[in-house]
Amino acid sequence: MSIPHLFRCPISLDIFTDPVTLCTGQTYDRPCIERWLAAGHRTCPVTMQPLGDAALVPNRTLRHLIERWLSADHHQIPDATDDDDAVEPSLAALKRCLQSAGAGSSAKVAALRKCVALASESDVGRACMLQLGFLPVLLQLVFHAPTPRDLSEQEDLSLQCALTLLPSSPASPQHDCLNMLKTEASLTSFVGLLAARGRAVSKSGLCRLLETIATATATRDLALAAAASPHVWQALLPLLRHGDDRVSGAAVRAVAAICCGAEPARGSAVHHGAVPALLGCLSWASAGKAPGGAAAWSALAALEALAASEAVRRAVAREPGAVRALVRHVFLMSSSNEGSEHAVAALLAVCRESRAARSEAAGAGVVTQVLLLLQSQCGTRAKTRARSLLKLFKSM
Repeated sequence: MSIPHLFRCPISLDIFTDPVTLCTGQTYDRPCIERWLAAGHRTCPVTMQPLGDAALVPNRTLRHLIERWLSADHHQIPDATDDDDAVEPSLAALKRCLQSAGAGSSAKVAALRKCVALASESDVGRACMLQLGFLPVLLQLVFHAPTPRDLSEQEDLSLQCALTLLPSSPASPQHDCLNMLKTEASLTSFVGLLAARGRAVSKSGLCRLLETIATATATRDLALAAAASPHVWQALLPLLRHGDDRVSGAAVRAVAAICCGAEPARGSAVHHGAVPALLGCLSWASAGKAPGGAAAWSALAALEALAASEAVRRAVAREPGAVRALVRHVFLMSSSNEGSEHAVAALLAVCRESRAARSEAAGAGVVTQVLLLLQSQCGTRAKTRARSLLKLFKSM
C-alpha cells in the first residue's frame, strides 16, 4: 500500500492531514508548515523563496482527492501467513466492521487485531487509518458504557490502536475527535475505566490520553472540563502511587500536563489535592519507591507551574518535608539533573516569600546543592535560576 507522491507533505513525507498552500504555490501539511513558521523562518521550505505573505490557504481540491483515494476499497492489507494471492479485508471493510451494530464481538476483535498490527508496523497504514477516520470509531468503542468496569478485550484493543494513531503534534486537527469525551456519559466512562481495577498497560494508556487532552490545541475546553471534575482527580491522583512504574509515570505526566495548562486548570489541580500528591511523588522517588527520571522531572515541572500561585507557595512552605524534597532534586549525583531547573525555580518562588522555607532549605544544604549544580553541565536557564537562588541565600 503506497501513498502517491503528490499526497505526501514535502516536510514530513507523511500523507497530508490538512493540506495548505503558500503564496509560492507549494503545499504543505498545516502542522508542519506552522512549526516551520513558528521557528522564525520566512521562506518556503522547498523553493527557499522569501514569503511576502505567510497566509496559509486550504487546498480543498487536494484534500478531496486524498479523501476519495482513501475511501476506495483498493487498499488491501497483505497477510504474510497466507498465500501470495490472498489478501486481508481492505481498510474500508475493517472500518465498516467496527462500525457495524450487527458485527459480533469475535469479528470486531479480529478486525481490531489487524488494525493494531497495521498501525504498529506501518507508517503508511497508520497515516491512512488516521485519514480514513478510524480514531473516532476506536474511541467510541472504548468509551461507550458509563458504568465502572474493566476493559474487555475489544475495548483494550481499541484503546491500544487509538493511542498508536494519536498524532504527536499538539496542533494536529485530528485531536478534535477527542472532544467526544465532553459528553457526560463518555467522561463518566473514562473516569470509570481510570478508577477500575485493570491491566497496567490500559491504565497507563488512559493517562496518556488525558495528557494528550491537556496539551492538544483542539481540546482546550475538554481539558478545562476534565480538570474541573473532582471525579477525574479522585481517579487520577491515587495512580501516582501505583505499584507499576508505567502507570505511576504516566499519571505524573498527565498531572503535569494539566498543571502546565491554563490558569483555571491549575486552580482545579490545587483545589483537588495535586500539590501534596506531587510532593509525595518526589519523596517516593527519592526513597526509590516511585519511578525517577522523567516522572520526577514531570512532577517538578508541575510544581514550578503551580508555584505561580501564592496559595501553592504557602502550601509548599507548610507541607512537612516539601522544601527538603525540592532541595534534594536541585542536584542528584545519579541523574542527568533534567529536573533541576524546575526544582530551583519552585524553590526560588517559595523561599522568596517564606522565611521558614528559607531556613528549612538552608538546613537541608541548598547552598551546597546549588554550587554542585553550577559546576555541572546543566543548561543556561538552570544556571541562571541557580545563581538567583544562591544570591537569595547570600543575602540572609
